[in-house]
Amino acid sequence: MPDVDALFSGVPVRDFTAARAWYTTFFDREPDVVPHEHEVMWRCAEPAWLYVVQDAARAGHAIVALMVADLDAAVADLARRGIEGGPAHPEGDGARKASFTDPDGNEVSLIAVST
Repeated sequence: MPDVDALFSGVPVRDFTAARAWYTTFFDREPDVVPHEHEVMWRCAEPAWLYVVQDAARAGHAIVALMVADLDAAVADLARRGIEGGPAHPEGDGARKASFTDPDGNEVSLIAVST
């Protein structure tokens, strides 16, 4: 396999308008890219993007995990913006995880790994 330059992770949704609003609140900013009226994209890290696309047949089955440095601060920040999830719990060896569910049932988790 050749070197990979970027990762695009897709989240299929039924109600694109509701999903765009939820992810805009989740990321606390408008999308970075709007390819067309039924797809939006946020850059999560230099080589990593999350895109939300209207696709009713696949909606509600995505699982996304984003690593953050301070899980408790991130969960508290999301709660202040009206996105409830969690609570944070141990995950594997030395990690903690808090999960959130978008309006279609897709799971978006935040993970912090202790070093």
